Amino acid sequence: MMPKLATKEQAAPKRGAPELNERRRPSQDERRAAILAAALDVFAENGFAAARLDDVAQKAGVAKGTLYLYFPDKEALFEALLQGLVSPVLEQIQALSADQTLPSSTVLGGILTVFQTEIIGTSRERLLRLIIAEGPRFPKIAEFYHREVISKGREIIRAIASRGYERGELPSDAMARFPQLFFAPLLTAVVWRSLFSRFDPLDVNAMIECHRKLMLGLKDEETSK
Repeated sequence: MMPKLATKEQAAPKRGAPELNERRRPSQDERRAAILAAALDVFAENGFAAARLDDVAQKAGVAKGTLYLYFPDKEALFEALLQGLVSPVLEQIQALSADQTLPSSTVLGGILTVFQTEIIGTSRERLLRLIIAEGPRFPKIAEFYHREVISKGREIIRAIASRGYERGELPSDAMARFPQLFFAPLLTAVVWRSLFSRFDPLDVNAMIECHRKLMLGLKDEETSK
């Protein structure tokens, strides 16, 4: 018995029907996000100087010409990566500091918690490590990071510490005069984890808790309050 042949109407695909294997094209936002994610990997692996936009485009799965539609050069790509990763953290810190009815200890403790959860062990730590390593050779990177991150964070801490000292909530005005002291454990943790953690691990959470006690002048029995 001869097999029944498909008619011409059955064999031909319906006009206007999408092919089953046709993939949805990524949106502009999705392409941009893919490029930034790839850039973080390439910058972290190779450093800013050795990083090539060809490698970023290949890792992101886009043509190099497509990458240039979003970012005109490597510096612009790095700045966009930095802003995208850091802006949410700054927004959290600004939100914590905006409520002046909260005790300074509560606000500063909350910001330290943000450091622990949003920086240590995340992509932001990789970026900060890169800036520490590459900043001396590329002053524009260091200047951009200082302008967009460091200076803003420093003034937030200065305002909180000044308010706390005036209210009698802090034992010293040291942090109001030198807000950099507040960030010391974060930078220590990033450098230590990068260089020494393989053979001398650091308990970052315990160190930050000790920093909180020193900062607020707390005794051991007061830490649970």
